[in-house]
Amino acid sequence: MFTSIKLVRKNTARFACIAMISVSALLTGCAGSSVTNTSAAVAQPTVRPDNIYVYTFDTHADQVKLDGGMLQKLKTQMDGSSSAQKQSDDAARVREQVANEIVHRLQSMGLRAIRSDIPAPADQNVLMVQGSFDTIDAGNRRRRMLIGLGAGKSEVSSSVQIFYKPAGGAPRLVQSFTASGDSGKAPGIVETAGVGAAAGSIATSAAVGGGLHAVSETKRAGVSADASRLADAVAKQIAQIGVSGGWLSSEHVKG
Repeated sequence: MFTSIKLVRKNTARFACIAMISVSALLTGCAGSSVTNTSAAVAQPTVRPDNIYVYTFDTHADQVKLDGGMLQKLKTQMDGSSSAQKQSDDAARVREQVANEIVHRLQSMGLRAIRSDIPAPADQNVLMVQGSFDTIDAGNRRRRMLIGLGAGKSEVSSSVQIFYKPAGGAPRLVQSFTASGDSGKAPGIVETAGVGAAAGSIATSAAVGGGLHAVSETKRAGVSADASRLADAVAKQIAQIGVSGGWLSSEHVKG
């Protein structure tokens, strides 16, 4: 009886240890966003804009790369939709999501951000956010889960331009940059299973790793999650323009 209890305790401790190590490994390669190729065209506007107009970014269905996994291909066939239709739907979904989330993030900073598809009013000091998508890549979910470390990575990237239009004046380019969000380089199940091998329990590690990766994959990967990270990067870059111009607190560009 006591031997059985000790065995259960020992296996529970080993299971917990493996789980903690696996979680740590997943977080090490966590997804992220970045802003690169920043180019400032003029001095930053020193007047707080009355409004910030966010336009949907240009995109084309042929820019969209669908998940290359066999399961995803079968799912598309079972749904009765063509790859071309799926690409078009994904392109429309991402462009709407990014524009809406940029607006939401700017509003959370206390700025008056507005979704717009029409020219900004002539009598307002405004910032205008425009852009075009360069990549909308769903990657390969199976490769991310099994291999990881960047294999099968999903990514969304865009070229962004920020314009400032003073009341009664013409728009001028303030800054251009490339923003991107991706699923990161977390290790896959194959990598984390090695932890179990060292502990003498590959089956336990594989089970733990599979569960953790399934949860992690749902939360951090795919074009929708990447689009959110891209929107956050764009909003923070706009906030940086406000900080440089003296009309926004630096707390909004942290994190």
